[in-house]
Amino acid sequence: MKTNQNFTVTYILLAVAQMVICNYFKVSPYVYVTILPAMILALPLKIGTIGSMAVAFVTGLGVDFLAEGIIGLNALALVPVALVRLPLLQMVMGDEDSGKENPFGARSASFGRILLAVTIAYAIFTAVYVIADGAGVRPFWFNAARFGASLICDSLLALLVIHVLTPNAR
Repeated sequence: MKTNQNFTVTYILLAVAQMVICNYFKVSPYVYVTILPAMILALPLKIGTIGSMAVAFVTGLGVDFLAEGIIGLNALALVPVALVRLPLLQMVMGDEDSGKENPFGARSASFGRILLAVTIAYAIFTAVYVIADGAGVRPFWFNAARFGASLICDSLLALLVIHVLTPNAR
């Protein structure tokens, strides 16, 4: 019970941190800094696909409403990440880790596996986000550069978020 409460409080604090990042840390027009997909990946496995999609939608909409100018953009990009979360974790982490509460523990997952899962999740999020944000207005090369720069920056930041949200790693 205490672990669930700690996870919930940490999750809410990271959502607030994402709002602060959106409001005050604009790195460049090419980089969109976000920690939302890592937060969805780190949800406990007992939360199923529908539950994680609901959490992703509420989290994305909250960040959109309180931080971003376009309502629904983060929610639109985050829900597909929640949809593929369980199959992605089973594919990358293996079936032996699917029975555990959280597959991102220090003993059960290597750095390479975690980085691969995070990179795939961020690629899905960033592709949907860049396509929806550009909506045919920006040129392809700008969108491609934005996708690549955001993917590199956010994948490295996600490792820190995974470490914060997983109690096994501490």
